[in-house]
Amino acid sequence: MGSVTARLLVSLSGLNARTLDRGAELSDQLADRGVPLSLLLSPRVAGADQPGAVRAWVRQRRAAGDALLQHGYEQAAEQRSLVVRRRAEFAALPAHEAGLRLVAAGSAMERLDLAPEGFVPPRWLASPGTLVALRRKGFSLCADLVSVRDLRTGTVHRGRVLGFGFGERTEPWWCFALVMGAARTARRGGLVRLAVDTADLPRSGPRQALLDAVDIALHHGAHAVTYPDLVRARSARAA
Repeated sequence: MGSVTARLLVSLSGLNARTLDRGAELSDQLADRGVPLSLLLSPRVAGADQPGAVRAWVRQRRAAGDALLQHGYEQAAEQRSLVVRRRAEFAALPAHEAGLRLVAAGSAMERLDLAPEGFVPPRWLASPGTLVALRRKGFSLCADLVSVRDLRTGTVHRGRVLGFGFGERTEPWWCFALVMGAARTARRGGLVRLAVDTADLPRSGPRQALLDAVDIALHHGAHAVTYPDLVRARSARAA
């Protein structure tokens, strides 16, 4: 029996007009490594994008092979510098309430002429009702904290998100954990899921740790894909 090839997914959240340059720099660094990005964009943030620089850049990156996923509806307004005490936007919603938010988000994305290829709930937390609503609205995938769900076939790809915590005092630990976690998962042929927010990128520690994690995953033979690529490949094999 042959060895299983690890897959590498890198997602970027926190995109807005102020942080676009950071995201573009990271995208270029990953493109040099042959690694596409999965861009997580909130409809509320995209709607406030004037004069449309973020939208134009997202379209450019999609044409180059990156993917666009809808990141909740309004939750992206949270401040990363604060400990968020309120419940994540889609973490506990019943199907009806989640559906109403998805309708509003879908209308916003349609007005912006942005068609997402999947859904990522804020803080990677989705209630069972949210999954029901996503299926009803025709979403093909939902990526949560511990898995990537193909909403059409029911296939679940197991793999925990690796990212950064809050606070400078814990930053070295998170950076070390990110790199070591990526290396361990890639060696085992697993799903390496790296998540970064644009708020992390000005600090040299997290920025370099992310690139180190990408490099070590590639060194162990991981194949870099986007979230929609992961689901499409499995669906094609099943067909």
